[in-house]
Amino acid sequence: MGAWLVLEKWMTPKLFEDTQSEDEYYLAHDMDEERYEEKIKTHRAEFITEGDFVKIAALGFNIVRIPVPYFIFNDRPPFIGCIAELDRAFNWAEANGLKILIDLHTSPYNQNAFDNGGISGVCKWAQHPEEVDFVLSVLMRLAGRYKARNGLWGIEILNEPLTPKMWDIIKPQEQFPPREEKMAEGSAPISFDFLYNFYTKAYNELRMVLPKDKVIVLHDGFDLSMWKDFFQGQNFDNVMLDIHHYLVFDKDPSTENLKGYTAHLKQLGEQISEVSQYVPVVTGEWSLFNHFISKLTPNPLHAKDPLERAEQEAEIKAFYESLWEASVSAWNNGEGYFYWTYKLNIDTVNEPEKFGMDCWDLSRALAKRWGHI
Repeated sequence: MGAWLVLEKWMTPKLFEDTQSEDEYYLAHDMDEERYEEKIKTHRAEFITEGDFVKIAALGFNIVRIPVPYFIFNDRPPFIGCIAELDRAFNWAEANGLKILIDLHTSPYNQNAFDNGGISGVCKWAQHPEEVDFVLSVLMRLAGRYKARNGLWGIEILNEPLTPKMWDIIKPQEQFPPREEKMAEGSAPISFDFLYNFYTKAYNELRMVLPKDKVIVLHDGFDLSMWKDFFQGQNFDNVMLDIHHYLVFDKDPSTENLKGYTAHLKQLGEQISEVSQYVPVVTGEWSLFNHFISKLTPNPLHAKDPLERAEQEAEIKAFYESLWEASVSAWNNGEGYFYWTYKLNIDTVNEPEKFGMDCWDLSRALAKRWGHI
């Protein structure tokens, strides 16, 4: 359930109109307090409602992953907290037979330099012990508040901490340039030694509060190979390792076709199966979005001949159906999957440059029968 309580500009661009903001941090700092509060509260009230939980349950899903910000408890001005919205989500989920995975998605000074970490181009959270402690306090307050709720499936300690190998591959500060060089100065990936220690401490503190039937989820830092010794050396109860995988970030052009994607996903499924021997694995984020779709066919909306348009749409549908099956087959080597994301507030019809982005939106993908539950 991205773009509701944690914002990303590309997912809800209208929220960022008439500002120079590229991320949630600067949106809060660029606008005057009254206008910012009105815009944020209106978005939260309208973007996700009770009706969405009814639809999600009717589609056949059983768990909703809800990203929340570090300022959820309204104690980090100028940001506006959102604990009331999460309370309502629990009521909606329980009324419709759904569970919730609370995902702490952002941290002060960011844990990955992505825009989804709160501030683009900055990754210094792990370098500030007081902010590491603050994140732990947020997790503990969330655990204390929802520990007895039937709707709580689990808590994810931190979304997408970026570790050294992937830092070098992704080059996040090139993709998400910092607005203020001074703010970004000293940014660096998060070491596995730090992450192992942080996860262990967070687990121990959370497990003192959470019942054993509530899952504690740890993101793999984008490196599935680094966890065998860690988990074999621990005695954790009800822990899962979260992986995120997007075909759009695979950089080998020779594999950017259905055959290449299918082979890649099959190999990834084998890796998941291997890792699952020592820790349960869940795919916490994935999407049908990929580079090949733009090469597959022109935008069918541009086709003047209805028959040509129908043929192009059928080609797209067949491609996505096959990609969905290959993806889900890989994820089912683990415990299951969460699609990113439930819905977007973008216009892929009147804004041609957004063609193909509709497959980030699960509600549209299922409505177009590109996949099924």
